[in-house]
Amino acid sequence: MGNSLKAIVAFVPFSKCQKYLLEDLEEMPVDKMVDLSGRQLRRLPLHICSFRELVKLYLSDNNLNHLPPELEQLQNLQILALDFNNFKALPLVVCTLKQLCILYLGNNKLCSLPLELRLLQNLKTLWIESNCLQYLPEVVCELSLLRTLHAGSNALRTLPPQLQCLQELRTIWLSGNLLSEFPPVLLDMPFLEVIDVDRNSIRFFPSLAHLPGLKLVIYDHNPCRNAPKVAKGVRRVGRWSEETPEPRKRSGAVIDITLDEKPLLPPAAKADPE
Repeated sequence: MGNSLKAIVAFVPFSKCQKYLLEDLEEMPVDKMVDLSGRQLRRLPLHICSFRELVKLYLSDNNLNHLPPELEQLQNLQILALDFNNFKALPLVVCTLKQLCILYLGNNKLCSLPLELRLLQNLKTLWIESNCLQYLPEVVCELSLLRTLHAGSNALRTLPPQLQCLQELRTIWLSGNLLSEFPPVLLDMPFLEVIDVDRNSIRFFPSLAHLPGLKLVIYDHNPCRNAPKVAKGVRRVGRWSEETPEPRKRSGAVIDITLDEKPLLPPAAKADPE
């Protein structure tokens, strides 16, 4: 079906037209996954909310700006993708889905996140990139099991000190923000494995050599005058990254320090929960 035809049909609320858009999706699939991405939907069909054993629901790349309260029936949902839509606020019904492990909210129009987000205590991955956030909502710091945070391409200038409470956090992506200095709170998070501050306005990098868990730091496209110092075996991506961070001299020779592991770059596709 062509996208132009879908767009026209999406305006018509009649059940036959909605059925046309959903291509006769009347029963829950065996794999407990429904993918309605790119269907030009302006509303979530209510009968989807009757699939109470549903585990994965992908609603990416539509024209959604609200969700029905009936979504609360999907209490087994672990993955919810709402990226590339028109949400100006996160529907509170999402915060009732307490089994969620992965939540995609990128490429919307969010300026904040509701306090009710703290109810999602099983959340491990949160994507909020490409929104209108001028600050990182402190409620994110209450998601105790969060391991991956994608907050790039917003308007963040700093990070809240409460972020260090997220002791399960391993990966933080902050590229394309308005950071003028390296966020001090990250210096107090020894468990971090990946830090991405690419495309910001950071002019000086403090030493990161004291972070024992660090594996990769991406700091390219900053007006910095120095590369961050890192411990042995840590991969750097940015200016002067080809230089050995802490060369060791042995018998007059310089021993190169390399990283055996492959760089942990952002995933190209949405992943399942661990």
